[in-house]
Amino acid sequence: MNELPEWHPIAVHFPLALIVTAAFALSAARLKPMQRLAATLAVVGTWNLGLGAIGALFAVFTGLAAVIHLQAGPAARVAVALHVKWAILATVGVLLLAAWRGAGNAQEARPSRLFLVILWAVTAALVVTGYRGGLNVYRYGVGVAAATGVNAAPPPGVPDHEQNLR
Repeated sequence: MNELPEWHPIAVHFPLALIVTAAFALSAARLKPMQRLAATLAVVGTWNLGLGAIGALFAVFTGLAAVIHLQAGPAARVAVALHVKWAILATVGVLLLAAWRGAGNAQEARPSRLFLVILWAVTAALVVTGYRGGLNVYRYGVGVAAATGVNAAPPPGVPDHEQNLR
């Protein structure tokens, strides 16, 4: 289970890409005058949204597992907490939209304007979540310290106090 937090950076990219693609495809399905192309775009958007919702759940799961093992200072913990709040908000929104889209209409149906407005708002929340996650890594070094050896145990035969001199 200790390796699970390392999956979070991998897991987060899939729902982000799938949901952004879904938003564009479903928006294009709404705007395209050709019925056959619009139906194809609607199916692609629907599948991307559903797969993105599953991916978002996996990303939240791996992120929460990473937080359990997190060793960070107070400022980094506040930043991570904000990232987690955005992640939960965006994931709940994506899950609700996927249920709405999957249970409400045929896959080929053009989405309503209301659905698209909410989808773009949730997509924006997902982008903010990703931005906050990037800040956690690049501004606070969250998840990087263990890889650089900062929190690593000293090599055999080297006392702990000499580790800081290396």
